Amino acid sequence: MTIGAVARMVKFSHSLFALPFAVSAVVLVTGQARLDTGRLLLVAAAVVAARTAAMAMNRIADRSFDAENPRTAARELVTGEVSPAAAWALLAGSSLGFVAAAALISPLTGWLSFPVLAILLGYSYAKRFTWGCHLWLGVAQALGPIGVAIALTGTAPASALLLGLGVGAWIAGFDVFYSMQDMEFDRSRGLRSIPARFGVGGALAWARGLHVLAVAAIYGAGISGRQGPAWFLGTSILAAVLLAEHLYVAPNGELRPERIGKAFFDFNAFASVAFALCAIAGIFIGGGR
Repeated sequence: MTIGAVARMVKFSHSLFALPFAVSAVVLVTGQARLDTGRLLLVAAAVVAARTAAMAMNRIADRSFDAENPRTAARELVTGEVSPAAAWALLAGSSLGFVAAAALISPLTGWLSFPVLAILLGYSYAKRFTWGCHLWLGVAQALGPIGVAIALTGTAPASALLLGLGVGAWIAGFDVFYSMQDMEFDRSRGLRSIPARFGVGGALAWARGLHVLAVAAIYGAGISGRQGPAWFLGTSILAAVLLAEHLYVAPNGELRPERIGKAFFDFNAFASVAFALCAIAGIFIGGGR
C-alpha cells in the first residue's frame, strides 16, 4: 500500500471542487471575519479532513457493490491495493481531525462538527433507501460554505446560506450526471438514485434544474453579500461552463455516457477554480460593499 493509492481511493484531487468554494465563503465574510492565519489554516484543515472522512466512508460502505460493478471493480479497496484496516484507520483519523480542527476554531463549531459529520458519513448509505441520495450529498456539501462562515464570524449570514445552497445544488446536479453511468447496475441491485427512478430523460431534467438553481443561488449570494463585478463575472463563467457540460454530456438531449467522466472532473474543477479566482480578485478590484 502506498500514499498514492490511499489518495486515489479518496480522490484527494477532487478537493478542487470543495476548497475553492470554501475560499469564496471567506471572501463573502471578509468584512466581518477574523482572518488570522491560524484560524484560516484550521478552516482549511477541517474542510479537507471532512471530505476525506466522507470519501473513506463511501468506499468502505460501497466495497461489496464496487466489487460487482465493472466500472468500479478496479478501485483500490476492492483490489486490495488499500486494505480495509487502512481505510478504517483513515476514516477514524480524518473524522477525529475534523472534530479537533472544528473544536480549536471555537466551542460552537466544535459542537456542530458532530451533526455535520453524521450527515457527511450518512450519505454513504442513502442510496439504500432513497432516490434523493444526490440531494443528501447536496445538503452535505452545502454545509461547507455555511460552516466556513460560522467558523470565521460565529454566524451564518444570508449570503453564506445562499452560497451553500448554490454549492449544494451544483454538486447534487453533477452527482446525478455521474450516477447515470450506474443506472442499470443500481436497478439490478435495488439501489436507489434519480437515474434509476426517473430514467435518463428524468435525470437530465433534474441535473438541469439543479444547475439553474445553483447559478441563481450563487448570484443571489453575491447580491446579499454586496459583492462587486468580479463575483458576478465568476458566476457567469460558472453558468457558461455548466451549460457547456450539459451540451457535452447530452448533445441534443441524448446521453453520451463515455463523456461523463471527463465532464465530472475537467468541467467542474475548472468552473470551481475560475469562480474562486474571480471572487478573490473582487477583494482587490473592489466595486462591492
